[in-house]
Amino acid sequence: MKILPAVLSILLPAVASAQTSANPPKGEPTNASEAAAQKAKADAEIDAKYQALVAELPPDQQAWERVLQYQLGGFYLPLHKKEKIAGRSSAWDFVQDDPKLPRVLLIGDSVSRGYTQAVRKALAGKVNVHRAPANCGPTASGIKNIDVWLGDGKWDLIHFNFGIHDRNTPIPDYRQRLEQLIERMRKTGAKLMWASTTPCPDTKDGKYKSAPIPERNTAAAGVMNKHGIAIDDLFAAITPHLATMQNPDDVHFNARGYDFLGETVAKAIEEGLNP
Repeated sequence: MKILPAVLSILLPAVASAQTSANPPKGEPTNASEAAAQKAKADAEIDAKYQALVAELPPDQQAWERVLQYQLGGFYLPLHKKEKIAGRSSAWDFVQDDPKLPRVLLIGDSVSRGYTQAVRKALAGKVNVHRAPANCGPTASGIKNIDVWLGDGKWDLIHFNFGIHDRNTPIPDYRQRLEQLIERMRKTGAKLMWASTTPCPDTKDGKYKSAPIPERNTAAAGVMNKHGIAIDDLFAAITPHLATMQNPDDVHFNARGYDFLGETVAKAIEEGLNP
């Protein structure tokens, strides 16, 4: 029996597809259970390498890694482990202080994390720039974890922000929690500097809306002015550049945006340390 070329052109891809389904490439999972098992195995291998690396670190660096393991959570800790075993620098690097330089702590969410490296670069040789060992989230998380974030070292300046994760927090509660955080941070003897929250777009999925951020910036500014705390107005600084520096339909920024924010923060910190 003869099969016309046109029929062959239909049948052969279907046969090939069926064969591929019956015999998937070696190593690829065939079902969800197998995929989960492969992921678990890969995660275990990464963790084993990470733990071996940590075991070789000096005691102070091991202690820092233990804090990160406790604080980073299910999303950021796996990323940190991968970066660590790959030898890549990150916002959560251990900072070996130069005792001749001031110590500054950055507290904030993923936007703060995004500009941490740029702040360190801009202040290299001038300031020991640390960051809290977490995506600090809302003020409620701050109150729960602030003692861990502050540690037991001396801080010269604390640059802090809570806002995006507080977009649904009632403003009276937001103010009250900021008051609690300020009271605790002032016990360190450090100068305090508030960073206004960067803009949120009205995202297509409805997760973020633009209006709550200016409202909370205004509320926070009132609290800061009451206590004489300097304000690093990142909202005003970045707003003219959103089209080129903020990711589309997202609260986060591209590399150029984080460099800009980092340089802005670094300048504010220098001015705060040397009024």
